[in-house]
Amino acid sequence: MRLLRNVYNLPDDVRGAVIVIGNFDGLHKGHQEVVAVAKDVANKSGRPLLMMTFSPHPQRFFQPDGKPFRITPFRAKVRAIAELGIDILLVCRFDKKLSSLSAEEFLESILYNGIGAKHVVVGHDFAFGKKRLGNSELLKLKGPNYGFNVTIVDPQKDCNGIIYSSSIIRSYLNDGFPEKAAETLGRLWEIEGRVMKGDQRGRSIGFPTANIDPIQYVQPALGVYAIRAGVTLAGNIQWFDGVANLGIRPTVDGNRILLESHLFDFAGDLYEKYIRIAFVSYIRPEQKFESLDMLKNQILIDSKNSRKILSEFSFKN
Repeated sequence: MRLLRNVYNLPDDVRGAVIVIGNFDGLHKGHQEVVAVAKDVANKSGRPLLMMTFSPHPQRFFQPDGKPFRITPFRAKVRAIAELGIDILLVCRFDKKLSSLSAEEFLESILYNGIGAKHVVVGHDFAFGKKRLGNSELLKLKGPNYGFNVTIVDPQKDCNGIIYSSSIIRSYLNDGFPEKAAETLGRLWEIEGRVMKGDQRGRSIGFPTANIDPIQYVQPALGVYAIRAGVTLAGNIQWFDGVANLGIRPTVDGNRILLESHLFDFAGDLYEKYIRIAFVSYIRPEQKFESLDMLKNQILIDSKNSRKILSEFSFKN
């Protein structure tokens, strides 16, 4: 997959591509259907498939001090996009200039002059232009004026009739239902990051942890989770079962949220390594213990529960 960042200076072999546009936070099953439709159009027309997305996320641009909301920050999103077989990823910088374009200016400046689009595929709720005044129907109406056709993909629903959306995934995570989030995503939800040097209290009581700062991500329910941890060893990702606590660590008077993961049957050094933590199931809320011995006993119970959950786990990651 080629990664491009300048919409106004694209190589000749990129212009005229089939375009799929969106923020794609989470790249859930609804997004995947939009991409699948776009891939079919590209294959039938013999044109490359280009995904156009934005960084920073428009919500972060307009609300720079808002609480974290991302399901898949940039690095995770790029990996998920590559796995869908996209030919070209165009990441447009969402700034004051882009946000000021009217819907008509976006069509002319970006899709026509910039990309030279021949076919555009979007979801039913796609919005564009200043104040989001453009929508998918306007795109379909105006597209032929700028030399491209438009396909609008209908909303996709789960077996209960709930529309797949980034909002519903955030709700599932907030409420402590990573299994429901996984069903909507089509894969386990993950937090990834570089392992930080901690105070090594976990090691002192027999449960060494790999600690990650989850500040970039939407905040799921605080507490203990059954997890799978992805560690790159000898150039390949290897997965280990484990148990994790997401919280402020009240027993040791912690003052910020950390993700602390204990990997079963792993003895290597993870400090400064980049790891992925996949959330399988919520075990219990975070709680404060009167002593480290009481905490240790609870971790033993949590580990046993996590091993049982993971032994019965069959979702393909």
